[in-house]
Amino acid sequence: MKLTILGGGGFRVPLVHRALLRDRAEGRVTHVTLHDLDADRLDAVVRVLRQMSEEADRPEDAPLLTVTTDLDEAVTGADFVFSAIRVGGLAGRVVDERVALDEGVLGQETVGAGGIAYGLRTIPVAVDIARRVARLAPDAWVINFTNPAGMVTEAMSHHLGDRVIGICDSPVGLGRRVVHALGADPARARLEYAGLNHLGWLRAVRVDGVDLLPRLLADDDALASFEEGRLFGAAWLRTLGAVPNEYLHYYYFGREAVAAARAAEQTRGAFLLDQQRSFYDRMRVPGTPPFATWDATRLEREASYGADVREVAGAGERDAADLESGGYERVALALMRAIARDERTTLILNVRNRRVLEPLDADAVVEVPCYVDAGGARPIVGDPLPAHAVGLVTTVKSVERDVILAATTGDRAAALRAFALHPLVDSVTVARRLLRGYLDRAPGLGYLRD
Repeated sequence: MKLTILGGGGFRVPLVHRALLRDRAEGRVTHVTLHDLDADRLDAVVRVLRQMSEEADRPEDAPLLTVTTDLDEAVTGADFVFSAIRVGGLAGRVVDERVALDEGVLGQETVGAGGIAYGLRTIPVAVDIARRVARLAPDAWVINFTNPAGMVTEAMSHHLGDRVIGICDSPVGLGRRVVHALGADPARARLEYAGLNHLGWLRAVRVDGVDLLPRLLADDDALASFEEGRLFGAAWLRTLGAVPNEYLHYYYFGREAVAAARAAEQTRGAFLLDQQRSFYDRMRVPGTPPFATWDATRLEREASYGADVREVAGAGERDAADLESGGYERVALALMRAIARDERTTLILNVRNRRVLEPLDADAVVEVPCYVDAGGARPIVGDPLPAHAVGLVTTVKSVERDVILAATTGDRAAALRAFALHPLVDSVTVARRLLRGYLDRAPGLGYLRD
């Protein structure tokens, strides 16, 4: 089975390779093609992967690696395509953050103004990829890692239909932590989760048909034992009657999040830009141990993840369990297994709604539990969202669709509307300044016409 990874020089690619090395089952991935526009980054990552393969329990079973900077060559003949690109690189993310923060609004890369700017830059490239896959590998499944995952997956679905599926590790991590806090058996727990990417709620944890979430919400000690419990606080979780995805902290504690981001020494994007420049620079030095260098950088990266919101909430340091790898790459491997081997499983994924989540229409990409087998992913009907969640979901989905419209047609009015109507941008005047700021400073937005 052939897997192509777009963004193959990206820092997190070794996590995917580690998961592939552990897969010994029949029908596993035997050939991996890495595609990236930066040959130096590709070379650095390939060195890490090759050391991992050499030191694996059975190096002879490691997938064959092919490297290319030609996109058509990369996707031709693929069974699965992982889209893990970052258009504009981390330097683009820094601009996304700074333009927003300079206007006093959130600059996070997937939420608010920063997410809109990132989507405007990314969607034209993602759509081009979707068209090429449809032409050169029509039977391939595209697994989208690229952020903002929900809107990028929806834009690609216009060309690939249900053969593009978005994944995220946030719901997986949330579910794992909540099940552990309950002391429940993960194999028997069924999670009821619904929303959009980075805008969802865990609303029930059922074991043998019994919802254990009310028991958790009533237990202060249990709530304080995991990250989201500390992040949102027991009182607010009981008020909601659910456990939100960590990214909802930006909505529920918006002023505090913006104040913390503006007071920080550097933004998250600036930290990662410095860190990854250092990693790739070190990898150019002869004699640098590839895997040890990468793994040390990974641990530093994971330990600092979400530091801004944890500081606002007084949530403390991340738990050791959350520093372990095993997020999105495990979701991706489970998804591939289910499709390629027709092994039915249930995963929380970003897929077309098919009207399981009202009041959104059938083509809206949502993040919900899905049954997965050789036929792909089918969303599972759950309980209706409460009114407060419906309000956020429908508003943000409208913003996402304006971003897609602007990115695919060049409609500048749609881009302005996306900024102005996002819940975290509180002024049309500010929205106009944001759009002008991104047009002046962000790469790749010249297509937006007056």
